[in-house]
Amino acid sequence: MHKPSRLNIGHLSTIYHTSFILMGTDSLDKAGIQANWKLFASGPDMVRAFSTGDIDIGYIGLPPAIIGIDRGITIICVGGGHVEGTVLVAGKEYLSRGDLSDTDIVLSQFEGKVIGSPPRGSIHDVIIHDALDKANVNATVKNFAWTDFVLEALVDGEIDAAVGTPSLAVASARACGAKIIVPPHALWPDNPSYGIVIRNDLRKFPSMITDFLREHERASNFIKAYPEGAARIASNVTGFVDEDFVLEAYKISPKYCAALSSEFVSSTMAFVPVLRRLGYITQSLNEKEIFDFSFIREAHKEQPHYNL
Repeated sequence: MHKPSRLNIGHLSTIYHTSFILMGTDSLDKAGIQANWKLFASGPDMVRAFSTGDIDIGYIGLPPAIIGIDRGITIICVGGGHVEGTVLVAGKEYLSRGDLSDTDIVLSQFEGKVIGSPPRGSIHDVIIHDALDKANVNATVKNFAWTDFVLEALVDGEIDAAVGTPSLAVASARACGAKIIVPPHALWPDNPSYGIVIRNDLRKFPSMITDFLREHERASNFIKAYPEGAARIASNVTGFVDEDFVLEAYKISPKYCAALSSEFVSSTMAFVPVLRRLGYITQSLNEKEIFDFSFIREAHKEQPHYNL
């Protein structure tokens, strides 16, 4: 494999990912990285793009990446990004975790009802299935190809609740007055809402990976230290959400870092038996099959700061 002159980077529409900061600034250019950005509807779609060689790097929730690895797609996670990016939202007639203090009791309100979710195999899909199973609640999870379709279904009354990112929470509050029923930390603590995943061949060019991770970490710190400036950049890149929208999304779960913390890793590994139980994977993958720590240890020598 020849060293790529340009990195094909897959990203999602999730507004609080550092992808929007890197797209909206010249930081990658200054680091000598030429990037070609490709938008995907979901993590599972990005995994398919990895399988065909269409992307080199992806911003992706770890469960879809694990499913891809189980299926023989040669990818591996080299950096973190954000934890606790899944929320459950519903109309104001439902009681929230703040009212009832027990997630299982909150979920029991949705017995026999329909909860909208991004596609099967997405982190949101896996988390809500696991939460409903643990709460012994018989609710239907209806999957949609795009998060935008989940929002439309909630507004139209096609579904009773929705699971997705903090961006979905902000959009649904604006569109139909929905509220957060279960906050991010109460669904799955420290869940790896996204990490930086690469195709294995790219490991032959370690400087490209570490340089990218350094810029990713700088962007993570920028979001935390200067959220107003970061929101302005992200809003300009999308062209269709205002700065206040981005700021609201930042505040719902402000846990950003590029490190692969022990909590990030252990939470990821806890998905493996759940994915097997749900029939999404067939093997009990180990840590070395999912993570390569060598690049982030070089790019991020400080302590992880997700919770600072």
